[in-house]
Amino acid sequence: MVDGLLALLLLLAGVAGTAPASRNVGLAPDGWWAYVPVVVAALAIVARRRFPLPVLGVTVAAVCAYTLMGLLYGPILFSVACAVYTVAAHRTLRVSAAAAGTASVLIVVCGAVGTGFGLVAAAPVSAWAVVPLAIGVTVRVTREQRVQTRRDELRRHADAERLHVAQEVHDVVGHGLAAITMQADIALHILAKRRPAPAATPSPAPPATSSPAQSATPSPAPPAPVSAASDAAVEAALATAEAALSAISRTSRESLDELRVTLGAVRRGPEEVDDRTPAPGLARLGALLDRTRSAGVPVSLTVSGPVTGLPTAVDLTAYRVVQESLTNVLRHAGSATAEVRVEQAGGRLTITVTDTGHGPTGSSATDGHGLIGMRERVTALGGTLAAGPAPSGGFAVTATLPMPHSNSTASPDPPPPSPAAQPDTAQPDAAQPDAAQTDTAAQPDAGGSKAENPGAADV
Repeated sequence: MVDGLLALLLLLAGVAGTAPASRNVGLAPDGWWAYVPVVVAALAIVARRRFPLPVLGVTVAAVCAYTLMGLLYGPILFSVACAVYTVAAHRTLRVSAAAAGTASVLIVVCGAVGTGFGLVAAAPVSAWAVVPLAIGVTVRVTREQRVQTRRDELRRHADAERLHVAQEVHDVVGHGLAAITMQADIALHILAKRRPAPAATPSPAPPATSSPAQSATPSPAPPAPVSAASDAAVEAALATAEAALSAISRTSRESLDELRVTLGAVRRGPEEVDDRTPAPGLARLGALLDRTRSAGVPVSLTVSGPVTGLPTAVDLTAYRVVQESLTNVLRHAGSATAEVRVEQAGGRLTITVTDTGHGPTGSSATDGHGLIGMRERVTALGGTLAAGPAPSGGFAVTATLPMPHSNSTASPDPPPPSPAAQPDTAQPDAAQPDAAQTDTAAQPDAGGSKAENPGAADV
């Protein structure tokens, strides 16, 4: 609509002003055909936004035809100026400068030839292309700066919201983990103090001599001895509770430390993260599997191909996939065993975690938060993730990650598996207090059944 009105205005100005403008320089249009280029140049402006360069070509051709008729100045030059401005405002500086320079040269040369005034007299006509070029470039740069400023403002708002969420997560989750750690440590301290000491064997008392009057009074019956089986049961229950509390305290403390590191990176931004802080990777799989075994789930590990020296992003993602998958086994699989397979071949790293349990049910089997987080991590690196019931029963998670050749510096030999990497049946009280920092895992209760860990990630 705007371009149509502009074209109509240029058309009226061209028809009404061509003759007076030519007479001012001692020239005059010689017939009606002199108005044809004026009309063509004005009507071409209608499509200037959709086809900036073709419109500029049409207007320049019309002006060249106009000047070759012996006319040099006139309202037709407004059409050229409008076309040059549009190109400069919607195309890059290189393209617009080349187009405007070409238009200036053609108009000056055609004007010099058509009027006979020479290049010096026709040179001022080039200003009708140079000045609109400068104005158009200025408008385009200003518009781009305004857009960039808007983007920066949106990014600042997003960063502020991210920091707010990070603070809320730290305050809520961090407080909860700190409270769990403190309560578990208090319970361990009380257990250590109140554990019954081994009963001393009473020595037989010497026979007492009594008078006939004293023998007539019946002596009180001795207390019934506590059975050895009852003592053993109490001791086993206390040991199981102590192992569970130790694991809860250790897990919550390590999770709190990892939460603080992660949220600290979010607060500082990626450019301020301390690169000296080691990120978890496949080198810590042994400790992760040991923690899962101490929770009562036997886990086996199979490594095929080199898995050391991986790119940091790939190494971290692979570790998180295994960590989240084993957490899901602890939460949903019930009494089950798990198997972790890590294979690097053909420029790809494949991680497969399977279990023999019943797996998650309902919508959590496909769209739980844990699976969504794993899928986002994997797809961000260009990989794929499949999760669902395994053909042989249980649940299976398979992640495939591409290996960048430029960053792959893996050594030819795989790392030796953890000494406890065989699928043995670990006892509930086999919690290792010096396990490396891993994700939360469920602990067995005093009766040997597996209790859900309150710190485990949701699926």
